[in-house]
Amino acid sequence: MVQHRFIMISFPAQGHINPSIQLAKRLIHTTGAHVTFLTTVFAHRHIDYGSTTLSGLTVAPYSDGYDDGTKPEDDKQHVSNELKLRSSQAIMDLVDSGANEGHPYTCIVYTLLLTWVAEVAAELHLPSVMAWIQPATVFDIYYYYFNGYKELIENNIRADNDDSSFAVELPGLPLLLKSRDLPSFLRASNPYSSFLPFFEDQFEKLGKLSMPIILVNTFNALEPEALKAIDKYKLMGVGPLVPSAFLDGKDSSDKTFGCDLFQKAKGSTYMEWLNTKPERSVVYVSFGSISVLSKIQMEELGKGLLDSGRPFLWVIRENQKNVEGKEEKEEELSCRAELEELGMIVPWCSQLEVLSNPSLGCFVTHCGWNSSLESLISGVPVVTLPQWTDQCTNAKLIEETWKTGVRVAPNEGGVVVGEELKKCIDLVMGNEELRRNAEKWKELAREAVSEGGSSDNNLKAFLEEIEDGALMLG
Repeated sequence: MVQHRFIMISFPAQGHINPSIQLAKRLIHTTGAHVTFLTTVFAHRHIDYGSTTLSGLTVAPYSDGYDDGTKPEDDKQHVSNELKLRSSQAIMDLVDSGANEGHPYTCIVYTLLLTWVAEVAAELHLPSVMAWIQPATVFDIYYYYFNGYKELIENNIRADNDDSSFAVELPGLPLLLKSRDLPSFLRASNPYSSFLPFFEDQFEKLGKLSMPIILVNTFNALEPEALKAIDKYKLMGVGPLVPSAFLDGKDSSDKTFGCDLFQKAKGSTYMEWLNTKPERSVVYVSFGSISVLSKIQMEELGKGLLDSGRPFLWVIRENQKNVEGKEEKEEELSCRAELEELGMIVPWCSQLEVLSNPSLGCFVTHCGWNSSLESLISGVPVVTLPQWTDQCTNAKLIEETWKTGVRVAPNEGGVVVGEELKKCIDLVMGNEELRRNAEKWKELAREAVSEGGSSDNNLKAFLEEIEDGALMLG
């Protein structure tokens, strides 16, 4: 049997890199493949490779021209153009070297937003496949938006969010989607309008292919309808793409392997602190690697945590940068001293280690897809406070489909007040049904990645597609 050799390349953001690394590891463990993970110099410097070297994985850093990261004043179009130009060249160089050494590559896997990779692959006569690192439901919503449902969705967006008569029902999706449930890039108020053309370009290119495979960071039991809703594509659930040590336990060295673009807390004692707390008593609060909350929102969160009276672990990043790369200096919370008497505030933590701790009772989250999956595989119910991109749809799924959490209700100014946060924390911490549901999804996730599970079988079927020559070029 020929050993498959993959090039894996992701958009250079933490939320894209980590699931890509886990997909690379899954391909190696499940299929015996070799994977070369192509990433920027800046991201490479922030990947923790752990204490062991994984056989079958090679990391190949390339310069995108911004080896020390981007700055707010950098021209975004130039940054994008350089990423396209330099990553394309890096792929071509890898393919040439592999062929010259007698070890040719057999497939290129790329994440969303890298719309040009499939074109490069076609020029090199290599099959390529996209890894979709958001839910299948979000993939479907974008597809429908760009394929005949744009007017319907935009009419819904203009409607009153609180009027249940204004909701979109899309083919194959068992959800009624209000404006607040849709990906933020589709809204007229979206401040990051530059992102939507990337998605449009991606779906335009996919539309030219015959039955392309999309590897999705989900699993069959989690989104059965969404994975089958669109018959033009073959969506294959291969997730959850999270470290093995926290999922199937096959690789205990997999705890630290991943990317963190923020300084880790040196000598932090948060795990020791968690170990002193009663089972299911701690509220964990974190809003991911990009979301930056306003000062007033931070103050209200602080009030809500104090009013709840429960021990908490709150991650407040130092030197926060928003999605545009602008540094947001944190103003000292007025109630910080009181907060630190009740709970613990840290600049960073190992999220899966925290969620796996028996003391965890609730996760207050922005609903990034990685965090959403991590809460599911840890069996921890959540309070959802979505901010942007796919997070609003994820919150909808968590509350109404998987029934593992509740969504906060902001006031007219868009702020979640302390009283609302306390109410939701109390509701989640005291709701045994939410906890039972979370435990159910935890077990189903482990079944999916186990030998003979749906995600395991889907990865093997993907390999067969390559071997049969069924995977389209470009």
